[in-house]
This record gives sequence, structure tokens and C-alpha cells, in this order.
Amino acid sequence: MLKTLSIWNFALIEHIQIEFNRGLNILTGETGAGKSILLGALGMVIGHRSNLDVIRSNADFMRVEAVFSIMNEQAIKYFLLKNNILIEDDTLIITRQILASGRNIIQINNCHTTLAILRQLGEMLVDIHGQHANQALLKPQKQLNLIDEYDNGAINRQKAVYAQIYYHWLELKEKLAKSKTNTQEMAQRLDMLNWQINEIQNAKLEVDEDTKLEEQIKVLANAEKISLLSQNAYNLLYEGGNILSSLAQLRKDTESLAHYDENMAKVHQSVEDAYFQLQDSADEIRDFGEKIDYSPQKLDAMQSRMEEINKLRRKYGSSIEEILAYCEKAKDELSYIENYDANLAQLEQEVADLTQELKQEAATLHKLREQSATKLTDDIITELKSLSMPDARMKVNLWLNDDFSENGADDVEFLFSANLGEDMKLLQKIVSGGELSRIALAIKTITAQKDDVELMVFDEVDSGVGGKTAQMMAEKIARISRYRQVICITHLPQIAAMADAHFYIHKETKDNKTFTNITEIDYGARLAEIARMASGTELTQASMENAEEMLANARHKKELLSI
Repeated sequence: MLKTLSIWNFALIEHIQIEFNRGLNILTGETGAGKSILLGALGMVIGHRSNLDVIRSNADFMRVEAVFSIMNEQAIKYFLLKNNILIEDDTLIITRQILASGRNIIQINNCHTTLAILRQLGEMLVDIHGQHANQALLKPQKQLNLIDEYDNGAINRQKAVYAQIYYHWLELKEKLAKSKTNTQEMAQRLDMLNWQINEIQNAKLEVDEDTKLEEQIKVLANAEKISLLSQNAYNLLYEGGNILSSLAQLRKDTESLAHYDENMAKVHQSVEDAYFQLQDSADEIRDFGEKIDYSPQKLDAMQSRMEEINKLRRKYGSSIEEILAYCEKAKDELSYIENYDANLAQLEQEVADLTQELKQEAATLHKLREQSATKLTDDIITELKSLSMPDARMKVNLWLNDDFSENGADDVEFLFSANLGEDMKLLQKIVSGGELSRIALAIKTITAQKDDVELMVFDEVDSGVGGKTAQMMAEKIARISRYRQVICITHLPQIAAMADAHFYIHKETKDNKTFTNITEIDYGARLAEIARMASGTELTQASMENAEEMLANARHKKELLSI
């Protein structure tokens, strides 16, 4: 439910704040007063496109803020959580601001977000229904969606079954198309794979061989230096520096001292440990230097082997493990190409089998749609009869085509006749603006209880309507407002009389500037506005009495609707 809408510097609006009610909110005013501006601002805050032209002259920014109550809107709450948007007190605050510099700032509950996310959220919050939406009813895809949505869920369940098969079918078809490559390309690929596999296999690689070789090459390449260093280290310990000899003497001296003072026993133990550790280290240094078997031929062989491995690493992977994995993958591809005909035949059979399965599921979906279409048209006709179209007839033709899509394989056309004795023809070719408005309202009336969107906006859906039909249209909109919050811009007094809250939009001029304002009006002002709408700008006692009668009649009708 939309609680408040606040607007700053939008077109002719400097600043207004509107508090909407539950039920039916009516907006009226003189032509050109700015009713469309208000809806434009609402559209902005739910993600509609905009540009800098909407910023009021001489202003630096435009801002629209909407506050919604989402107490029982679990789907919306899940959407917000999924997009890391905070939820507080079942309240949703959307702010959209456009600066004169062109910067677009969007916040949802003080969290910055994108226009794409706002647009998705807006579709869940508000259903704006106007002449443009009426025209959308003439498009086959919209008509098919309407049929699907009018079903009690069986169609959506079947669409899910169908979609699972459809996407698998698409995947296999793509794989089949790729398999049907040029024969010459396949032969060239076959030669390449054979050459690559032979090159890798002939190298007789072993796992970690490259790591071990690199270590051995490092030692052999520095053999002379290593020998000199180890010899010098050994000599320092045993000969020139005589470290071990001095340490041996120190060991004896500390042992003697330990006889006189027990604290020296720890010192003696440390010296003794150091002596034996250095002795072991000296032996290891000597052995390391002596075991190096330097051979130029051996080093050349190792370097040649390493060069061979590096060559393979540059081609097939950064390690021997990756090279061997590439080889196995190449073998699999080679096997597939060598069995190309058999694999292609198998894939073609899989596609053919899945195509038949897809046809069956599409046919099941088609039957469910036929049932839904019959119920939909029957209910639309019932509503149209109460909208002064007693002879209206409607039929939906559905037929299966040969092209599968993610939405099934159905083509659709709506046939319509408004008058007795006239053949039914395509809806988009014969329907007038007034007839289309009534058809659209009939659809909204029968789908109101099924819609998930809490707020429904009617933008001058009364185009081309008057008299008794206007009264029936008013009752339809009032009925919808029992299930949904409704905002309705209207020129018809019959619809305005049904309001639970009536807002008057008007223009004012001050200091050579024009401002659009909106005010919720009380009973007396409503009488005057409905009288103006019914009879023109000049108010008379008769027009006021007529307006009073319309309001009394509207109260009575609404009481009947609530029973």
C-alpha cells in the first residue's frame, strides 16, 4: 500500500506531499492542471525512464519519495533481502533523485541501488493501467500471458515441466549443430590431436619430474662453487680455524668445573651438545661436497630434458600434471572424432526423442490454455454486459505452431464483436478506444482478487465512456478497490463519486511562476467538484443537487459491494 508520495521540483510541482488512503483514491482537476505530472512522478519512483527535462525550471535537482507499507508482502520482503536491502517496521521507502548534472541517485530504505533493481521492485508494487496498457492488450504475447495468469496454477506448473525439457532440448540442439562441422576441419583437427598426443606421450613425462630436474640442475650447474664452499666450511671446523679442537678442550674444562660447582654442569652439557652437533654438521658438509658427481655431459643431458619439458609446458600447461591432463582430454576428443558418425547419429536420435517429448508437453500446455481461455472470455463477456455491451462476444483461438519457445508453442488471437449481427474479427482491427477501455476494465475486475500487486493505478481509463456505462465502470473500479488500493485519474463524475479519498489537482500562478498543487478535499468541495465535472464550470443549485444525489447513490452502491 502506498502511504505517502512526496515530490520536489518535478515539472510544475515545486513541493507537495500526498497521503493516500486505502480503497479508492480519486484524482480530478481541470485539463492541463498536472494530473499526468503526478503519475509521471509515481512512475519515476518505481523505475520508469526519465531525463533532465522533468527538473523544474531553475532548480538544481528533482526528487520523488514514496513510502509503502509492506506488512503482508512476503514476496517483496524476500526480493529486498535477496538484494541486501534492509527492512524496518514493514515500511519501504524509495527515493529517486536526478541532479541537473545528470547524476541519478536511487535509494531503497537508505540503501543505494540500481535502476534495474528499482524497476523489478516497481513491478511488484504498482500496476499502472492506462491507455498505453490498454494497447498492450492487443499484443499476442500479452494476451497469452493473460490466459496463463487467469489459470489457477496448473499452467505455471506445466510451464515449469515444459521449460526443463525445453532448455535441455536447446542444449542438445546446439551441441548437434557444433558437431556438424565441416569434414575438412574435422580431418585437420584429427591430425592435430594425433600429433599433440604423440608429442606428449613420446616425452614419457613423470609427475614432478620437472621439479626434481630443476633442483638437480641447480646443484650441478654450481658444483665447483658448492665443492669449494663445503671444503672451506669443513676446514674451518677441523683444520684452519680448529673450531672443533678448541671446542673439545672447552668440553673437558667445563666437565672439570662441574665437579666444583653444580651450576657449571648445565654449561658443560650445552658445550657438549654444541660439540657433537658441530661434529655431525662437519661430516654432513664433507659428505655433501664429496658426493657431487659433476659431469658436463650429465648437466647437458639434464638441461636438454628440461628444455624439452619447458617446450611442452609452453604449449599444453604450466606443469606436468596439466600437460598430462591435456593429453587425456585430447584422447577423449580424438575418440569422439574417430567415432564421429556413431556419435552424431546418437545425438540426432536424442534430439529427435526430446523433440517428441517437448511436443507432448507443449500439447498439454496448449490444452490447459484452451480451458483457461474459455473461462477468461466467459468472465470478460459477463463483465462487459454490465458495462453496456449486452451483445458483446469474444473468442480466443489458440493453435500449436512448429516453433518451440521458452513459453510453449502456442499462437493466439483474440476475436471480438461488440454488436449483434457482426462477425467476430481480430480484436486489434475493430475495437474502439471506448470498447478497449471497457474490455481492459473487465479484465482488471475479474483478475483483481488474483493479482499480487497491491496498488493499481487507473490513468483515464474512462476514455470514450459516458452515461450508463460510466456508472457501471465506476462500480467496477469500486469493486476492485475492495481488494486493492486504487489510484484513479478520471474525468467522469460517476467514478469520482465512488472515492474513499478525493484529491483535487490545480494550477496556481505566483510571481510570474506556475505551480501545480494537490489537495485532499472535504465533502463540500467534493460536491462542487463533482457538480463541475457533471455540468461544466458554472455551478447551479440543480448541478449541486445532482452531485449530492450522485454521492448518496455512490455511498449506497459501496455499501452493497461490502456486503
